[in-house]
Amino acid sequence: MQIAIGLFPGFTALDAIGPYQVFTQLPDAAVVLCASKKGELADDNGLLRLNIAHTFEEVDAPDILVVPGGFITRRLARDGDPIVDWVRAAHPGTTFTASVCTGALLLGAAGLLDGLDATTHWCAYEELARYGATPTEERVVRRGRVWTAAGVSAGIDLALTLVAETYGDAIAQAIQLGIEYDPQPPFDAGAPSKAPAEIVELVRSRSAAREAEVLGGE
Repeated sequence: MQIAIGLFPGFTALDAIGPYQVFTQLPDAAVVLCASKKGELADDNGLLRLNIAHTFEEVDAPDILVVPGGFITRRLARDGDPIVDWVRAAHPGTTFTASVCTGALLLGAAGLLDGLDATTHWCAYEELARYGATPTEERVVRRGRVWTAAGVSAGIDLALTLVAETYGDAIAQAIQLGIEYDPQPPFDAGAPSKAPAEIVELVRSRSAAREAEVLGGE
């Protein structure tokens, strides 16, 4: 089984690395990181740099396709970036096509979410709806072969759920135990419906400022 994680400059690291950590525990899966070009690729903070060895053209028939998010996905989705073309071309042959966080916008731009329930980071619900999706606060949403996960850390949940679907619950539980994924956060503020109103507004304003910085005030 080939599991492809499609990347782009400015991706959010945990969106991709969470699923990567889960999938690389599988005994017979080939996990491939790919992008439009080979070579060094930086995350949205410019601190984590990966050496990409495979282009999208070289990874044209993955069994499972996963795309992460990042503030830049708004532009990539709007402008028709190569990763959108890759998702659109590869999806007909995948077993599952999935996104983490605002990677859902890339699926939407590829035409995969029209009329479907889907999730993304809560700050991007309005943007997601523009692609014909119905945003939901669910952590992981499956609609047929299309899976979407909420913001950033939800990629781990997505990957474990995909493993359970394809390899069975026992393998997924073994991986969960192996990586000791046992969330016990100090606050129950991990969703906008749970967090205090002032915290929601703080995150919303900081997210908007960061988005404006990344997109150049578009």
